Amino acid sequence: MVTSPKIRVLDKTNNDNIDMTISEFEVKRCEREIEKFFAIKRPPAQLRSQLDFGYRIVDQSVELFEIRPNWRNPEKIMELPFAKATYVKKDGIWKIFWQRQDLKWHSYKPAPRVRYFEEFLSIVSEDAEGCFFG
Repeated sequence: MVTSPKIRVLDKTNNDNIDMTISEFEVKRCEREIEKFFAIKRPPAQLRSQLDFGYRIVDQSVELFEIRPNWRNPEKIMELPFAKATYVKKDGIWKIFWQRQDLKWHSYKPAPRVRYFEEFLSIVSEDAEGCFFG
């Protein structure tokens, strides 16, 4: 039996002055595409207690992360972000970021922006530069 990945969707901020959040329609579309992406990328069911994937959507950003036990304390679960796409509404584009060892988000230089969210997932899946999955 295949279960869906561990998903965390955080509520958008309640700041009504910001018109940068992703629409509910776009959130649902992103969720569908992420589900397809994880269906291919997730490790086998027997390994998911050691490594799994999750995501969160906050305001205009979608963040993908690994879920794994802390190596010092296996009872504690860690989330290790590896890819982020931020929607820029005024330009109608998604900016792509990856997290380096300094734990800061850096623009993904080979393709810093894409028009469609699916393109972001395709770039992460391909990982031509070894930035997302190593």
